[in-house]
Amino acid sequence: MRDCRPIAIRLPADLKEWIEAQAAINGSSQNSEVIRAIRERMDRHSEPATT
Repeated sequence: MRDCRPIAIRLPADLKEWIEAQAAINGSSQNSEVIRAIRERMDRHSEPATT
């Protein structure tokens, strides 16, 4: 496992429910869904803008 650090976050109820649903749909953990969402955002942010 890579160098991982725990983090505690407070989520609005609707976001927590969405993460739970996505985890169930994808057969993954809620933690994995949060990581996936953040990585997708990182990828979008690092891609060069198209004009």
